[in-house]
Amino acid sequence: ETYAVFISLGIVSLVVAVASCYQLHCVEHFNQRYQAFLLSTPNLPQTLNSNMIVNNVIPFDPIPLEKVYVNLRSVERSVDLLTSTLIKRQSPAQLLHWTLKALSLTDLTTLSGDDTRANVERLCFRAAYPFPERLAEPKDYGQVHTAAVCVYPSRVGDAYKALGALKRLDQIQIAAVATGFPSGQYPLHSRLAEITYAIEQGATEIDIVVDRSLVLNGRWNQLYEEIVKMREACGDKAHLKTILGIGECGTMVNVYKASMVAMMAGSDFIKTSTGKEAVNATLPVGLVMIRAIQEFYRLTGKKIGLKPAGGVRTVKDAVAWMIMIKETLGEQWLTPELFRFGASGLLDDVEKQYYSLSKQLRK
Repeated sequence: ETYAVFISLGIVSLVVAVASCYQLHCVEHFNQRYQAFLLSTPNLPQTLNSNMIVNNVIPFDPIPLEKVYVNLRSVERSVDLLTSTLIKRQSPAQLLHWTLKALSLTDLTTLSGDDTRANVERLCFRAAYPFPERLAEPKDYGQVHTAAVCVYPSRVGDAYKALGALKRLDQIQIAAVATGFPSGQYPLHSRLAEITYAIEQGATEIDIVVDRSLVLNGRWNQLYEEIVKMREACGDKAHLKTILGIGECGTMVNVYKASMVAMMAGSDFIKTSTGKEAVNATLPVGLVMIRAIQEFYRLTGKKIGLKPAGGVRTVKDAVAWMIMIKETLGEQWLTPELFRFGASGLLDDVEKQYYSLSKQLRK
């Protein structure tokens, strides 16, 4: 019996080698374990607030990790088919819509060694009021904002105070990178302590980073157990986003497997990169992660979010990602609950395109 997932030509296909009923067997096996686990843990938290969904931990299952193949050339062709033609067909009105959509899906980020309270205060003001009043359309000023700000744990308190002063704590999430960012190569107890500290300071989302050595050595069970502990540290107080560090995972197959393990372990989002690797968010790797999300949804009925981070610098970059999401996962994924951009420079081009497109449409 062989279970194989082929990610090729934009299609996930399950190949049955020996028994024609093996695919159904795999799904039933996975669902039986999942339902039994839910029945044994009736008090798991379901929501953070009225808008956020918390993913529950499900038992580790190695079957979805077996015999996974990625045809990289086909993935690249699929990305081109999904995005290039559609981007060219967008009218100015459609591009303005995508521009504002990209803004609403952005985790505005500062992760520099010289971050100060003043830097974070400016970041929060810009997240809440991305366009100056004199240049913004009246209907947009004060109404459009980013999904979140993202900072180091030691700066979470500054972000909490700044957003509180702006009366935006109920609209803009506070995300903190944690668990030995960006390497993940620290003792587990210290990584968990970072999560606890960030939440105590006011973080509502935690962007953890996996230890890539576990991925490179195929230690999937240990990776699962570590992420489960991080999920437990977040409890029902914070959204969990798991950074895979795709540029350091070795292969696309490893990216797919790490995605599946992270989702089993309770991640609310899977995230491409820290932004510090040589290779960060690329559309082909995004499609591989999307296929993992689709497969996990097929097996469990659970929707998991995606966050590309690093390398998304222009509205054109963002539109390509959003079109790919729309064409694969569907429009329902294009919400802050299921899709984010991790970016520090994207907002600069959002402003530029917003002014330019608004001016065109007023003529």
